[in-house]
Amino acid sequence: MTTIAKDFASKLAVAFVAIAMIFMAIAPAVQAAETTEDLQATINDLLAQVAALQAGMDDDTTTTTTTTTTTTSCDVPMAPLTMGSTGGGVTGLQNALIAAGESIAAGATGYFGGQTQAALASWQAKNGVAPAVGYYGPITEAAMKAACVPADEDEDDEDDTSSDELQGEGTLDDSETDLDDASDDSIMEGEEDAELGTLTLAAQDGDIEVSRLGFALADDTLGTVNESDVWETFETISLWVDGDMIGEFAADDEDNYLDEDDGTFRISGLDLVLPEDEEVEIVIAGTVMGAVDGSDTTDAADWSVDVTDVRYFDADGVATDEEFTGGDDITAVVVDVVEEGVDDDAEIVSNSDTPDASTLQVDEDDAESDEFDVHVFTIEVDEDSSDLEFNDEAYVDVTVENPSTTTLDPAVEDVIDSVFLTIDGETIEGDTDDADEDDAINQSGSETVTYSFDFDGLTLDADTDYDATVSIVFKGQDGVYENGMIVSTSVTGSAWEVEGLAGDANVLTGADTSEDMTLSLVVPEITDVTAETDRNEAGDAGTISFEFTVGADEDNVVLGVVSNTAVNGGTDDIRFTKTGTDIGIGVASLTKTSGDATYASGEWTIQDGDEATFVLDVNFTTASSGDNGTYRVTLDTIGGVEVDETSAGMSLTY
Repeated sequence: MTTIAKDFASKLAVAFVAIAMIFMAIAPAVQAAETTEDLQATINDLLAQVAALQAGMDDDTTTTTTTTTTTTSCDVPMAPLTMGSTGGGVTGLQNALIAAGESIAAGATGYFGGQTQAALASWQAKNGVAPAVGYYGPITEAAMKAACVPADEDEDDEDDTSSDELQGEGTLDDSETDLDDASDDSIMEGEEDAELGTLTLAAQDGDIEVSRLGFALADDTLGTVNESDVWETFETISLWVDGDMIGEFAADDEDNYLDEDDGTFRISGLDLVLPEDEEVEIVIAGTVMGAVDGSDTTDAADWSVDVTDVRYFDADGVATDEEFTGGDDITAVVVDVVEEGVDDDAEIVSNSDTPDASTLQVDEDDAESDEFDVHVFTIEVDEDSSDLEFNDEAYVDVTVENPSTTTLDPAVEDVIDSVFLTIDGETIEGDTDDADEDDAINQSGSETVTYSFDFDGLTLDADTDYDATVSIVFKGQDGVYENGMIVSTSVTGSAWEVEGLAGDANVLTGADTSEDMTLSLVVPEITDVTAETDRNEAGDAGTISFEFTVGADEDNVVLGVVSNTAVNGGTDDIRFTKTGTDIGIGVASLTKTSGDATYASGEWTIQDGDEATFVLDVNFTTASSGDNGTYRVTLDTIGGVEVDETSAGMSLTY
């Protein structure tokens, strides 16, 4: 019984104190009421609180009421304050409300008017103070003091540092204070959190905690046709440290500025700790409106960004307000707002994965060939570009060349069955209405036909590379064309229809061409290619030799040569290139060293299923001092199959 009595007495005492505090608020609140309805609403709210306290006394279960607080300035004035109050206490209350994010368009005037009452009522509603009528009494004073520490503060968060953790009587190190330009001084319409500049701060003689920074955004292109209102240019200004946002300002509301004409504002509640003698970089970023006047004209939408002041605390909680006046302190940086899409750009470039020149096997009759990848290239979208979109077509030019060794005059449509283009995993078959498709290709002549590919709607992301592949299916020879037809493809970016944000018809540049592909009924298998040099002791003669094996699979392989003792490297089925001072002194010969192959009438024939090993010797003998130098030979192709084997150098003197 004694314990229950004490508990009841304790609750009763608390209730009486609380009720007394509530009724202390009645008189000022009544004075603030402008109508009978306002007065009745205030009385009803107060009576409801009394009823709640009485209900708590009758309940043996302890009830805890949790309210959500928001951080505000710790310069909390003494209560009471109400409509019509003036002086330093009102100024302190107004500063605290502004620091907490409430809007008082007139700023801290020291007069408690309608704007201050509305801002206070808003703060009370957000922080569980009832009634939220804009009267500043003891309950609100206590709540504001409690709001100096965020209710959701994580004690385990290493980034949250209280003043108790600061050391020394630190001050801002002016010698290390600096504002640097952004890495790119142009920002695009609609760009989010674009870097405007980087502010460097440091502490000396101890740690400090920065709670507030002041800024000014000013039109730097007065006299031009541009947007001069900062709230019509920027949506937000934010501060970032090590990739984390520490503060943000709603720049698109004119009423949020300390002085809208000067574009001045402050970002509070930063709680940024600067350890002694350590520099901290603060990135100032801005989100830009989607349409800004003057952005489409060079340097006609420039804005200067200036840091005007800083408030910080030392370990003893002493606050310092420091202004930056220019000169030796901080020089404003300038950024240029540019038209959306002005940096849109993509380029076609070569790709090392493109197939080497080779021989492709086609059918003797009218059957289609396999689908061969003949060309690989890359579309590089610039890192500063926006995402690009195909507005319509991509184009590939296919060239078919009829060599001089043939007797037939086919058209492109007699050789090409279908052409495919693959970009980012999407494959489209090409169409053509090119009249050259059915023109006869004379011996030693060629025709080029353009194929179009409908990629309408395909998006190419910024700062991304896309590999593109051209594939071709060939028709069978069927007596219309012969071995040796040469096919190549090319792409030209300026002909494509890739659109950027600015609405340009095409932002793609660059071009690329494939290697030559030779069509044949038979493709030999070339293996075991080696090269060596053999110079005589006098050094005036020597031989560069290549050994290789040729295999036949599915059909006989025929290698045409002038003779075994005079192989012509430029036109024979065994092709090679000589380099040196006088390449005319090199004479080539071909010898079969093993395997099954027969020679007749300038042709070596390897039957289906057989193979043979050959040696190509290129003999050099100097005839004068003009022949002195280093000689090399490259074995280019054998039967249309690319080999590309280069010998070591061989030095000769006369």
